[in-house]
Amino acid sequence: MKLLKIKETILSVFITFALTGICSAQQGTVIVNQDPEITELLALKKEINTNEDASDRYKIQIYSGRRSTAESNQTDFKGNYSQWSSKLVYETPNYKVWIGSFRSRLEAERALLKVKKKFPNAFLFKPKKKKE
Repeated sequence: MKLLKIKETILSVFITFALTGICSAQQGTVIVNQDPEITELLALKKEINTNEDASDRYKIQIYSGRRSTAESNQTDFKGNYSQWSSKLVYETPNYKVWIGSFRSRLEAERALLKVKKKFPNAFLFKPKKKKE
């Protein structure tokens, strides 16, 4: 009698777990109905953002000096940090390696912390606007 009761309990626990697994499996499809003008607005915003005046943004300088060393530093940077662009700039008498184009100082400072691990002399700046 006792053995029968144990078998019934084990069987009921097994059936409960089996049914729970079957019942919880769900599949579905999501359909997004989006106004076509939203796609046009996103494209327009992207175009505006790429045409913004880049001099209003923060940059990080990782090197200033001879051209060959600047090129070497730029290559090293590209190999370690692919998420930001780099640019070789000539300002008499030095070649400089500038990276990024950050909208906010906070965003630039976060990047600077990461970059300083590899380039300890890196610093943050905001380029001067060119006079027209």
